[in-house]
Amino acid sequence: MSVLIKNGTIIAEDKELIGDIYIENSIISEIGVNINKTADEIIDASDKFVVPGGIDAHTHLNIHMGDIVAKDDFYTGTEAAACGGTTSIIDHMGFGPKGCDLHHQLKVYHEYAQGNSVIDYSFHGVIQHVNENILEEMEDMVAKEGISSFKIYLTYDNKVNDEEALKVLIRLKELGAITTVHCENDGVINYFRKLFIKEGKIAPIYHALSRPEESEAEAVNRMISLASVAGNAPLYIVHVSCEKSMEHIIKAQQEGKNVIAETCPQYLFLDQDKYREKDMQGLKYIMSPPLREKENQNLLWNDISNNNIQVVATDHCPFDFKGDKQRGKDDFTKCPNGAPGIETRIPLLFSEGVMKGKIDIRTFVDMVSTNPAKIFGLYPKKGVINVGADADIVIIDKNREVTLSKAMLHENVDYTPYEGMKLKGYPVLTMVRGTVIARDNVFTGEKGYGEFLSRGKASKNK
Repeated sequence: MSVLIKNGTIIAEDKELIGDIYIENSIISEIGVNINKTADEIIDASDKFVVPGGIDAHTHLNIHMGDIVAKDDFYTGTEAAACGGTTSIIDHMGFGPKGCDLHHQLKVYHEYAQGNSVIDYSFHGVIQHVNENILEEMEDMVAKEGISSFKIYLTYDNKVNDEEALKVLIRLKELGAITTVHCENDGVINYFRKLFIKEGKIAPIYHALSRPEESEAEAVNRMISLASVAGNAPLYIVHVSCEKSMEHIIKAQQEGKNVIAETCPQYLFLDQDKYREKDMQGLKYIMSPPLREKENQNLLWNDISNNNIQVVATDHCPFDFKGDKQRGKDDFTKCPNGAPGIETRIPLLFSEGVMKGKIDIRTFVDMVSTNPAKIFGLYPKKGVINVGADADIVIIDKNREVTLSKAMLHENVDYTPYEGMKLKGYPVLTMVRGTVIARDNVFTGEKGYGEFLSRGKASKNK
């Protein structure tokens, strides 16, 4: 199978040009101007951007929260991702039974994804307790299973303490892997949750007030200190939501520490006032960390532009408003945490970032594709348009105007947080390994086409 993409504005790894891409047997074989070769399919990309397929490094498909299961599985979720310009995901596996080993959840998630995912996929290991057996097992996960990143939580039931976090950081550094961390101060959160419920403060806004910016920033600073004690172990902070956290991260980066920051579209486009929407609509936005005061948004955009934030992922964790989220109508603590976004990440960032001049096209590509590929051991196979790379390609029509709505999206959930947002610029074609799987917002791929990505050792983004 051969494909020739003609006359597009190509954002290749080492250059930008108006030209052509020739693809053979799922691989990019030539990039140039006026390529004159026969092909099974010729695609005209005139006046459009041709960029590497998006890599979403933070999703939660099939995740179970008690008796509630996320509405997107590896089929519906990756179909939505494809229509939004994402060609690979790295899913954060959910917790398994108490006391289980690392391989337990890996086996479960392989069963979830294989034969279902329409795009390529990998997993982050999940650490829910730490002992010598777990630390030893990490080597096999990295060397044999291709899992070169692991997540720890500083809150929730399976949180780790500081000593355990330090052991994980040291061990993963030894193995050339990376520690990703959900940073919130568990003591602060529990204190305020109990206080608010006791005082009858049950509305959605108290979710945000129970998890103040300081609770996140303190945990970020603590993990930076632990990573430093661990010999400058690589540290990846997931879903940074506020500038108080970024101040610690920027200081560490300026000191040469190996600290990488991820944020998500919800923190760039939505703010804390959403929790005050009438008829308990604010439950739609209960996620952790919560939405913050609006002043954080421009500051986070600046951090992206300055490369202090290296990745924009989604934390896609979809639960229906009707039924699932409404469990919190009489007590915000009963509402499952999470919101959808796997399909809207690239359109939002392109329209609001590139088209409005907040970031340039190169920074956009770095945030949504190249940096996550480099950080998580997928580069140079993924994340770039380069000869020899997989032909994971997205074509964006910068003149396409779209109004986001639940009705036009493919996410298997009954709302979108971005309902009614008007965008300029939208993905019109998504290709995975040389095969077009979405065109003009219509999924054209096949269930189970996606392949597991065995990842190499983690590295800095640049």
